[in-house]
Amino acid sequence: MARDASELSRRLAQNVEAVCRHYLSSGRRQGRYWTVGNVRNTPGRSMFVRLSGPDSGPGAAGRWTDAASFEHGDLLDVIRESCGFVHFRDVAEEARRFLSLPRGEPEPPPRPSRLPAQTGSPEAARRLFAMSQPVICTLAETYLRSRGITPLHEDGALRFHPRCYYRPDDHSPTETWPAIIARVTDLDGRITGAHRTWLDPDGFDFVRLGKAPIDTPRRAMGDLLGNAVRFGAANDVFAAGEGIETMLSLRCVMPGMPMAAALSANHLAALLLPPTLRRLYVARDNDSAGDGAMARLFDRAHAARIEAVALSPHGDDFNSDLRHFGIELLQTAIRVQLVPEDVARFMRV
Repeated sequence: MARDASELSRRLAQNVEAVCRHYLSSGRRQGRYWTVGNVRNTPGRSMFVRLSGPDSGPGAAGRWTDAASFEHGDLLDVIRESCGFVHFRDVAEEARRFLSLPRGEPEPPPRPSRLPAQTGSPEAARRLFAMSQPVICTLAETYLRSRGITPLHEDGALRFHPRCYYRPDDHSPTETWPAIIARVTDLDGRITGAHRTWLDPDGFDFVRLGKAPIDTPRRAMGDLLGNAVRFGAANDVFAAGEGIETMLSLRCVMPGMPMAAALSANHLAALLLPPTLRRLYVARDNDSAGDGAMARLFDRAHAARIEAVALSPHGDDFNSDLRHFGIELLQTAIRVQLVPEDVARFMRV
């Protein structure tokens, strides 16, 4: 199959402009490129296909890149996405039809696939995280950097999906938006859920702060109670808060301290604490819900004979502080709130 795909891709590339005019008819030629909105033939100019170049390697004819979603591929991918195919045999047959080639040999019946995971289940969350890609050099990294989160100490807990499904309600059609996918795990590191932050492909603004222009740009799925998005393995000292950006902002100044984002005030109050824990820092959000969550978590920590220490932001949360005051002032503000022995142990030099 790999040889067949390579040969079909090569032949399509020899007819690249004809392929674009047929499958990407909403676009047009601009110099050495064909430009269109995306690989599904939406009008626009963010995707460009090379109309000339070598048969293979960097800069090859037929290779394409979408500057908005960071997707890329060859002309077989164009056929698959523009026609809505799922199986390669259908893509190959359509490519042969376009090229007026004989039909391929019949493929053996496909192996039974896994049963579909129930919507919103832990298994669906695990599959979503697995099919996503690392955040480096994606819109997800751009979003986090626009929130002031540099360097990025996410320890593999975050991934990026260029076309994550979003459905406003049960009566609306499904949309796709780029999204950050965060894994939610239990104390043993098992994935129990996922959190999605849908992103605006047009970039950062000071109203939505880079999130997609939809009603609920953040949603979680799976088993969340007691679990969290975890950055580093907790041992004797550990910090917990609500938001992913809040905790990643603290990781910028305390990269060595294990942390967890519980995703909401109620879930922060119910967060399961590691049995080895002796000191808990609670990064509170500066509102009544944040105060209530911290109070309930303090009560549970004290009952377990765990020292609990509050970390308080100047603004709404620590990401707000990072964006408005910068990393040096955030570090100074955090330093005076830590137990002295933890300053040398965890703070960024």
